[in-house]
Amino acid sequence: MRLLIEQASALLRGRRGGWMGGGVLLVVCALVAVWVFGGEDEAAGPPDARARQYRDVDACLLTGEDGIKAGTPAAVWQGMEAASGDTRARVTHVPVMGAQTAANALPHLNGLIQRDCEIVLATGQAQTETVRKAAGSHPRTRFVVVGSEGESRGAQPGNLTVVAPGDGVPDEVAKVVRRAVNTVQQ
Repeated sequence: MRLLIEQASALLRGRRGGWMGGGVLLVVCALVAVWVFGGEDEAAGPPDARARQYRDVDACLLTGEDGIKAGTPAAVWQGMEAASGDTRARVTHVPVMGAQTAANALPHLNGLIQRDCEIVLATGQAQTETVRKAAGSHPRTRFVVVGSEGESRGAQPGNLTVVAPGDGVPDEVAKVVRRAVNTVQQ
């Protein structure tokens, strides 16, 4: 045993011994780090039961620059949230900033389509006009506008639903979104 200690002591003397001692120290530190921080976390429990598990379906609302503060946009949002609670579809809204024109609303609508929103809803004159014009070019996307049937110029594509403004907007929007989500999931 004494001979072993003397040989180890001789190895650690000098420049080569310093490097060797540093290497041994590095290996020991690595082993301790793996023991402390590595391995499987046996204490991890199940995921938080309160976390909502969404389906891979997005319903997106295009509004004026005031967003969903009050009026029709707020009623549409209320219907979207109700449908999301039942269907687990993700809901978002995007306000059109700047001039409230169809030309300015178009890039915002294109952004929603590029984000793969399966259901696009629109409130406001510029937004609904833009959606009505673009709906036929995007047959896989379902579109919902709040307005009157008479505002449409020409035939409406089959992927466009018009919800009449009024007190029943939240319920009607919720029905339309639920139906669209079920259609998308098939």
